[in-house]
Amino acid sequence: MKFDRNTVIGFVVLAVLFFGYFFYTNKEQSAYRQEKARLDSIANANKPKPDPLIQKMDSVRADSMRRITASGIFNDTANSKEEVIYAENNLFKIAFTTKGGQPKWVELKKFKNMDSGHVKLANTAFDQISYRVNTGSSSTETSDLYFSKIDSAKNADGSTTYSFTRGSADSANAASITHQFTIRPDQYMIDFDVDLKGANHLLSQNTMNLTWSYAADQQESDISFEKQNTQVGYMEDGEFDYHTIGRTSNVNFDKKVKWIGVRQRFFNTFLIAKSDFTGGKMNWNIPPDDKRMVVEAVSNMQLAVPAGDNAKVGFSIFYGPSDFKILKKADLKLEKLVNLGQGPYAFVRPLNRYVIIPVWDFLKSFVSSYGLVIALLTLIIRLLISPLSYKSYLSGAKMKALRPEIAALKEKHGADQQAMSMEQMKLFREAGVNPLGGCIPALLQIPIFFSLYSFFSSSVDLRGADFLWAKDLSAFDDFIKFGVNIPLLGNHLSLFTITAVITSLLISLYSMSMSPDQSNPVLKYMPYIFPVFLLFIFNRLPSALTWYYTVSNVITLILQFVIQNYIIDHNKILAQIAENRKKPKSKSKWQERMEQMQEQQKKMKEMQQKGRNK
Repeated sequence: MKFDRNTVIGFVVLAVLFFGYFFYTNKEQSAYRQEKARLDSIANANKPKPDPLIQKMDSVRADSMRRITASGIFNDTANSKEEVIYAENNLFKIAFTTKGGQPKWVELKKFKNMDSGHVKLANTAFDQISYRVNTGSSSTETSDLYFSKIDSAKNADGSTTYSFTRGSADSANAASITHQFTIRPDQYMIDFDVDLKGANHLLSQNTMNLTWSYAADQQESDISFEKQNTQVGYMEDGEFDYHTIGRTSNVNFDKKVKWIGVRQRFFNTFLIAKSDFTGGKMNWNIPPDDKRMVVEAVSNMQLAVPAGDNAKVGFSIFYGPSDFKILKKADLKLEKLVNLGQGPYAFVRPLNRYVIIPVWDFLKSFVSSYGLVIALLTLIIRLLISPLSYKSYLSGAKMKALRPEIAALKEKHGADQQAMSMEQMKLFREAGVNPLGGCIPALLQIPIFFSLYSFFSSSVDLRGADFLWAKDLSAFDDFIKFGVNIPLLGNHLSLFTITAVITSLLISLYSMSMSPDQSNPVLKYMPYIFPVFLLFIFNRLPSALTWYYTVSNVITLILQFVIQNYIIDHNKILAQIAENRKKPKSKSKWQERMEQMQEQQKKMKEMQQKGRNK
């Protein structure tokens, strides 16, 4: 790659896309910080300061009276105690509570949190799945009812169903509520079925008003990056959509909704209505970082229930990793929430889905180290684009052969850039040289880079995977810790970032050694400026990405050396250029238009010059 004007253009395009992408993602992070600061300010300004003891006693008395009154036909258990029932399969352990007959928490067996314990989802007092039922003269949420009858049964397909039932104490208003949860051996999906006896009395207007409250705990060491990569998603009227939590705080549904969900960086929770929600809304807020919570989301959804005394309503709940293949098996388009390329960079999603993921899965099937898998993936990518790389180096060699003639044209035309440009295009056409040939591989690697950025940032395979000095390939390696925060750089220096910067600098130095000295200061210092940009951009990115960039640079250095010294015959290139000049040349329409425009500009300039001389 030679550092002529076209190469600079390629660098500028690359830099613009780099900064555009990270400006876009950093804007999301800034948005959630502003929203967090606003909410914290409001909360602190309005926070009452009552006597803690009196407040607690009043709260207990009020809550007890409220539950007794609201429970109505279920009031014989208004003061029951909570019981916790545990169940598990090969993938997770789950705790059910008799209060509300609902999940209390889910522990994923294959994944560790940042404190080395197992990842837990739906693990706070905020979390609940509830709906309002009529209890005679009043109404209550099922989350306030205690389900006393507990059963479990093995099914023929190997699954286990856990049932929680709450019957009424009023014989004149006989009604019962049963919650059934079915767990299968090797699935993260849980079936949740509601069986209502006396549904026409329990529900108003044959409508279930369901509330799903979900708090996403911090699971990664860098909570800012985790919040930046957390989204709510849904399938409304058959169309998928999502919102990054820092960019907005609510969404309303006017059409049928199949599912709603929250995706953290590596873990998802979905609530799926088998018969579709008829409408509803989601609201969420971002707690302060010191709460170690990423987002608190509340969904109020409506669902039509068949008229009649008895009714059954079916749901499914997914607690598990953000794994494309696992989510795709559900056949509900849940996998669309996995970030394989979103927003302005959604164009790389097909590249990830149909190229990167299949190759990745193939490589990891026989290579245990994900660092080596990344190195092999990089090698495959570079081999696939090696024909273009060869053409790039060949084009550079041709440009180098024309340097003396280009220098002569510069001396001939001096400051007349238009005349120089026309003569230079004519020279390239006669010699059969494409001046943009050296930029193609660099431009081609732009979508590859952004696809791998998305893939490495969301691949659960890399979470906690160590390689060399990096403890987690999905996060930056803080090999050097400063103890203080340095603007634009942070409080650490990533060693993989250093290797990426050094190898980028070596590529620049090697390319410059193959080119004549540059008199233009922009061209002269551009090779040094770009690696400096990389230092600040890459320092907080996943180690997997900076390791990929390092390996890619090493391969580039090897290819440059081998092709330039052992494959390209410079004498043959000179002979080919001489032969091309003998052939009749036909201009493309684009060349004709460019020459016409340049000729018109030249004439206008001459006329302006004559006008000034009069």
